[in-house]
Amino acid sequence: MDEIEVVVAHSERTTLRVGGTFLKVDADPARIQREAHAMTLAPIPTAEILWQRPSVLALKTLSGGPLGLLGEPSTRSSAAWVAAGAAIRKLHQAPLPPWVGPGPDEIAAELDERCDWLVANDVLPVDLVTRNRAVAAAALRDWSPVFRHGDLQIAHVFIDEDDEVAGILDWSEAAQGDALYDLATLTLGHPEHLDDLIAGYGSPVDRDVIRGWWSVRSLHAARWLIEHGFDPDAPGCEFDVLRSQTY
Repeated sequence: MDEIEVVVAHSERTTLRVGGTFLKVDADPARIQREAHAMTLAPIPTAEILWQRPSVLALKTLSGGPLGLLGEPSTRSSAAWVAAGAAIRKLHQAPLPPWVGPGPDEIAAELDERCDWLVANDVLPVDLVTRNRAVAAAALRDWSPVFRHGDLQIAHVFIDEDDEVAGILDWSEAAQGDALYDLATLTLGHPEHLDDLIAGYGSPVDRDVIRGWWSVRSLHAARWLIEHGFDPDAPGCEFDVLRSQTY
């Protein structure tokens, strides 16, 4: 009998693996229904949906392995990163999903609250937070919405043995949003692969905006990560990203 593997677990969502099946359990039934809908709309490979029940989504295991992990060097080839960029471009050119993600004003307001919390609780030095909030401003501008994945972490992109995209996981944050947010999320902690990603994406990007999103995501996620038992100060993770942004 296969053992049950807890892939990730926190108060909002839990993912279990049982043999060749992943079970995603979400405290918000509407969110997991929206995730399943986004997967059916996406024009790029995703995990096969085996079945769906209120608060539970069963997915077939993807082939291949992740493009990398935050905090660890990616050993995937340049071709794999180029393929990831091409897949993201295809997603961004697809018809918009029917729901809208947060806009720049909403993100800025939440970001300021998170920055205040980091300083008030002595989590990070005030000058580091202030400098990164200034870098983040480049991302908080008007954008033309695309079909944005919304949580395109490096571990969510699976690559097969031919350096092609086997599938992309975790569509819970998919919505209309900024294209460069996805590119920035995928290269968070891995800026050395940005050129290959852009080459596959096939369109020039504003690198100051990419850097801005690196700061936004790292500042914004820190409190949630800490409160849910994760360590943003682990080597190569969010706090190292913030430190690298201030050169």
